[in-house]
Amino acid sequence: MSNRYLFVLIVFIVASHICLAQTGKVSFNADTVPSFPDPPAGFNVQRNNVPHGKLAVVQYDSKTLGKRREMSVYTPPGYSADKKYPVLYLLHGLGSDYRQWTEWCQADNIVDNLIADGKIQPVILVFPNCDSKLTVTDTATASRSGRADDFEGYRKPFEADLLKDIIPYIDSHYYTISDREHRAIAGLSMGGGQSLNIGLYNLGTFAYIGGFSSAPNTNMFGGMYTDVKFVPDIKTAQEKLKLLWVACGNKDGLFGISEKAHQYLNEIAVPHVWSVGTNGHDNTEWDRNLYLFSQHIFKR
Repeated sequence: MSNRYLFVLIVFIVASHICLAQTGKVSFNADTVPSFPDPPAGFNVQRNNVPHGKLAVVQYDSKTLGKRREMSVYTPPGYSADKKYPVLYLLHGLGSDYRQWTEWCQADNIVDNLIADGKIQPVILVFPNCDSKLTVTDTATASRSGRADDFEGYRKPFEADLLKDIIPYIDSHYYTISDREHRAIAGLSMGGGQSLNIGLYNLGTFAYIGGFSSAPNTNMFGGMYTDVKFVPDIKTAQEKLKLLWVACGNKDGLFGISEKAHQYLNEIAVPHVWSVGTNGHDNTEWDRNLYLFSQHIFKR
């Protein structure tokens, strides 16, 4: 092969790759590519051959809200006073309640199976009512927070209830490791926005934060709170976060919210996981992310 022919061939190959790359920029966005393989079949199905944790409905008095409230708590198989456990707080979406994570999604099955397979350590799960309007005696759909009250129930009142009442209740009634390194918060949809908002402003309380299909209540990027910083203290976030998980399905109409958050985190150099699934705004995506997220927290 002559040198001239070799030169022409190399130029042709390089030019072809450049064209493909340029074409890709128009028709292909790397941010929409699935980040992890899908979980194995049956990952969220109750298995009869493994131990199961216990799910209990718990009532507590919220001094912050002046109401008697309700939540559910999952304790893992073998739960006892002989050891202490990390805690993952899982927040539900708009118009739902604490049961969404175990009745529509399958959080307890997922965690049972992961513990049985040795993929995570035993963990306590807490499912609060994330709408501060919900009480033990008033759970009617008509009473819930929404557009009529500008979603007030999902704002600061719930954050105060979580930080001042729910977490202290859990730490005083269960065998928990009550420090930030053993406390995580994550949520779906409206609860995803809440988790990012609350977690990033309370890094002294949470070391692990996850937003799954986060909704328009997400600070800065969701459209509701555009004047509120997403990350209030960049240096502290860089130093203290053990995991920040931003996730959404690429068929979700809210995808742009999480994508903008991810791109901004890249710009300010805050380490995070960008988890893209192939689903819409649905329980398949939320179960998937719980399966993945829970394997990245509380690492020994």
